[in-house]
Amino acid sequence: MNCLENSERFFINGQWVLPSAPDEKSIINPATEEPCGHIALAQVQDVNRAVEAADAAFGAWSNTTCAERLEILGRIPSIYQRRAEEMAQAISLEMGAPITLARESQTTAGLAHIEETLNALRHYQFEECLDDILITHEPIGVAGLITPWNWPMNQIACKVMPALAAGCTVVLKPSEVAPLSAVIFTEILQEAGLPAGVYNMVQGEGTVAGDALARHSLVSVVSFTGSTQAGIAVAQAAAPTVKRVLQELGGKSANIIFPDTDFADAVERGAQECFGNSGQSCDAPTRMLVPHDLMEKAMEIAAKVAQSLRIGNPADSLTEIGPVVSSTQFNRIQTLIEKGTAQGAILAAGGVGRPAGLMQGYYVRPTVFGHVTPDMVIAQEEIFGPVLSIMGYADEDDAIRLANSTPYGLAAYVQSGSLERARRVARKLRAGTVTLNGAAWTVKAPFGGYGLSGNGRECSRFGIAEFLETKAIIGYGVDPQAH
Repeated sequence: MNCLENSERFFINGQWVLPSAPDEKSIINPATEEPCGHIALAQVQDVNRAVEAADAAFGAWSNTTCAERLEILGRIPSIYQRRAEEMAQAISLEMGAPITLARESQTTAGLAHIEETLNALRHYQFEECLDDILITHEPIGVAGLITPWNWPMNQIACKVMPALAAGCTVVLKPSEVAPLSAVIFTEILQEAGLPAGVYNMVQGEGTVAGDALARHSLVSVVSFTGSTQAGIAVAQAAAPTVKRVLQELGGKSANIIFPDTDFADAVERGAQECFGNSGQSCDAPTRMLVPHDLMEKAMEIAAKVAQSLRIGNPADSLTEIGPVVSSTQFNRIQTLIEKGTAQGAILAAGGVGRPAGLMQGYYVRPTVFGHVTPDMVIAQEEIFGPVLSIMGYADEDDAIRLANSTPYGLAAYVQSGSLERARRVARKLRAGTVTLNGAAWTVKAPFGGYGLSGNGRECSRFGIAEFLETKAIIGYGVDPQAH
């Protein structure tokens, strides 16, 4: 892959540059547990250099017109499409996504955000008049963007593009676990011809590079996606400079299935969505809520889904579930599966250990627990692996209570044969996104959470708005010559 040439460099002020100190990290292929490349790790001085470049470029970029930004950013989609296969191969290699998923979901999600942001920018109202007041929405400043490994292009595109569209300049710190896709993305933006310093990228550890970015006095906004624990650390680092902090954090999303729907189909779809991307999606429907008297039926259906999935080599186009991303994740998932059993949940499928025949790679058995109660760890903690917890409820009010019984509130799902009921229940759920009856994912909807799932919203015009500051100019419409 030609991206490896730049994987040990940073992109600062329009050029690929060497790190200030020789420090690097191996990129581990989770399917083989062997290194597949290396990246340089940024030190504080590298982050400072990138932020200073972004700050120097901010004056000119923030004063471009919407049309000028559209002309430059509009070059990105065609270049991205040309390199789509290379992007998919990088994502599959670095984080273990099956190649079909990497092509059809991971890579295309990035393109969808790019195109939707451009569309939103074409129609965005940056100014409005209120009596004699001009309300302007102006770029906030340098944006520090810290992105995760589980949906690398989805998260990079839905942060970088809105920030640039708003008129901000950017320093991106992608995940050091899955960094190759970020190198390709950076090469795409370089080819698109963004002015020097408008977009910068440094690789590095969150505790060093991410912390330095969050603390920097010239950074006006930090957008972070990752664990709740890491999000708290970012917010604490940012607090002394009183910068805006946007966080898309963990989730423990409920999927309420009512008996008036096609129950078997709803359970099957819910299990498949939980296990997708090896369970490594923050909005995965990991808590399935079903009527008490349908618990055994739900366990049976979900277990069949778990047992039918093709698990194996991500490079095989027929593979449905690849490995989880790292040994750290694998071990954490194993521990939580053990806790589920120890606390009395009924194991319907899967369990600890690797799937049969897979002795190498961070492969996890798709696991289904039934009779899960709210006090259990697997009902409260984000597992971030292919583990489904099925919980029973008594009635509609009880289902809503259970759905809202965790400190998270990123997403929720409702399946009902009555649209009126689905709508009613959705309004009572404390979640940033509620999907009814299997409606399709869309980049037009704002994405973000309540509670420990974070704050702020991403996607489309909602994402652009987060990188803008509001100014009121009072008396703007009053001509002093008229007095």
